[in-house]
Amino acid sequence: MQETMLVPPWLEQLLNTAFFRVCRSHGDAARSECNMYCLDCNTDAFCLYCRSSKHEDHQVIQIRRSSYHDVVRVSEIQKVLDISGVQTYVINGARVLFLNERPQPKGGKTVSHVCEICGRNLVDAFRFCSLGCKLVAIKRNNGDGTSTKEEEELREGGKQDIYRPTPPTPSSSARRRKGIPHRAPFRS
Repeated sequence: MQETMLVPPWLEQLLNTAFFRVCRSHGDAARSECNMYCLDCNTDAFCLYCRSSKHEDHQVIQIRRSSYHDVVRVSEIQKVLDISGVQTYVINGARVLFLNERPQPKGGKTVSHVCEICGRNLVDAFRFCSLGCKLVAIKRNNGDGTSTKEEEELREGGKQDIYRPTPPTPSSSARRRKGIPHRAPFRS
């Protein structure tokens, strides 16, 4: 299949991997949850103990959890992949991005920026809410067999500084409420 050759060979496997299960080899150990992924081996998630014994000299990224969804630190993934266009967030003091699409709560307020694939509201002027949505866009755009800009950036991501930081937030005065909310009187 043409489009699988246009993205890093490990990306789809990473996005389809189940993380945070107990390691079969080290289940009795204190930190045995499978939250690591080896880009060199490209097989399955593994724990901290497996890393030191089987992946010591390999390129490994650690997956973290945020609100029951898998995230990766920008500082780790941007070394090997172009993440431009993907919404980033600061969680526990670290800039992260989501691996896969997250369900959008129904009935939210209308915003000007939404994910091009799943329609999730975005905080800033980004195109995608997750790496998974960016990959879907690349595959859709590749229907004619030609290489798109996003595909080239994904393949070349590790060779250049391609991280686009989130724009600075407005000053606190710009977020001040307009006034005290008042409820309508009760009617009898």
